[in-house]
Amino acid sequence: MHPAGPDILYSVQAVVIESLGGPEAARLGDFPAPTGSHERAKGERVVVDVHAAGLSVIDGLQTRGAYQYGTRVPYVLGSEVAGVVVESASDSFAVGDRVGGIVFWGGVAEQCLVAPEYTVKLPDAMSYADGAAVYLNYSTAWFAYHRSGVQPGGTVLVQGAAGGVGTAALDLAAAFGVRAIAVVSSDEKEEVARRAGAAEVVRSDRNWLAEVQRLTDGHGVDVVLDPVGGDRFVDSLRALRTGGTLVVIGFVGGSIPEVKVNRLLLRNLTVTGISMDTMDAEYPGTLLQVRDAVQALLDAGRIHPIVGATYPMERSADALLALEQRSTLGKVVVEVRS
Repeated sequence: MHPAGPDILYSVQAVVIESLGGPEAARLGDFPAPTGSHERAKGERVVVDVHAAGLSVIDGLQTRGAYQYGTRVPYVLGSEVAGVVVESASDSFAVGDRVGGIVFWGGVAEQCLVAPEYTVKLPDAMSYADGAAVYLNYSTAWFAYHRSGVQPGGTVLVQGAAGGVGTAALDLAAAFGVRAIAVVSSDEKEEVARRAGAAEVVRSDRNWLAEVQRLTDGHGVDVVLDPVGGDRFVDSLRALRTGGTLVVIGFVGGSIPEVKVNRLLLRNLTVTGISMDTMDAEYPGTLLQVRDAVQALLDAGRIHPIVGATYPMERSADALLALEQRSTLGKVVVEVRS
């Protein structure tokens, strides 16, 4: 066990959600310093001095009590962190390690607990803001590619391509050896998608399906990665080639779509969802497989997060509102330490 540092705090500055009233419920104030271990750490206490915290769609859902893995109020906002380990009872991390990972909540605070299976070591050259934009998005994107079974040389269509998961999926296209086509809704988002690694970009405010068919010589794409859902889902199925796969990542579009299974039957299509936690419960080792894959990509310099906006702690509510309004690009980060 690595001993605690002398500066472990007894109370911390944190952004606290005191009621399930949406983003406006976020308040900056004192909160007890973390005790014990993270509930997903299997008893291994690892404490991090937080420098930056990443926010995502799940943070907004939690403030309204609408996230399936949510917690009771009062709780500290923030699903992802980057910082420095100051106390560790894990063989995976030592005091002084620069780390980033998913915490689900508790991130927008001077200190938080992390779970080793959801945490990676950050390269020395990576900023903490970028580090807070790594694990949630890149573990999701990697697992989506993995579950899709796409082979090098294949073509992948990425919905919501200017968001956090979308830009991560575009960034990983080169690592998987695939050609990525991005679906976006504006000139600004098109620029972000191209910077993230899109080979082609189509616009959702136009006939994007026809453009995808043209770009694939009428065959369609091998895989669709879809964090959007909603009304676009059926056209995503139509964009697949015969034998293709659609990976359901989320529903930031709001509504959960339904599909007539004859569409799958007639064209030999596959629709699969991804949930690393439930997969690990049935197939132990899944979380470690994903963590190790993301770590290898970091070590090889193949991860290039796009941080669209940074906010000070006192403006965390504004960051959440921007996420809910889908006006953000890339990852939204709260700076906890300058």
